[in-house]
Amino acid sequence: MANPWAGEVALVIGGERQVMRLTLGALAELEAALESGSLVDLVARFEGGAFSTRDVLALIVAGLRGGGWRGSAADLLSADIEGGPMAAARAAAELLARAFALPEVGG
Repeated sequence: MANPWAGEVALVIGGERQVMRLTLGALAELEAALESGSLVDLVARFEGGAFSTRDVLALIVAGLRGGGWRGSAADLLSADIEGGPMAAARAAAELLARAFALPEVGG
């Protein structure tokens, strides 16, 4: 089960439930994979709805790797993602938001 308090997001790929998480290492890998801009630029693209499929794929791969998966982007090229590309984009956006959200402090 994905733990939202730990920044985790679940996605079903090839019929198997995967847990994604953007660890520091996964974020560094994501930043290296971005062909243009920085993580701040990536966040702005998602907030503005101007993200590309390349952005979604890079986020999914980084999140999966942060969750312990050892595959690569090539492994996902023909993978069946439950809910299709829109579910993948939603999961990527949620993953990014959880990675940079400040924890709520009880009053």
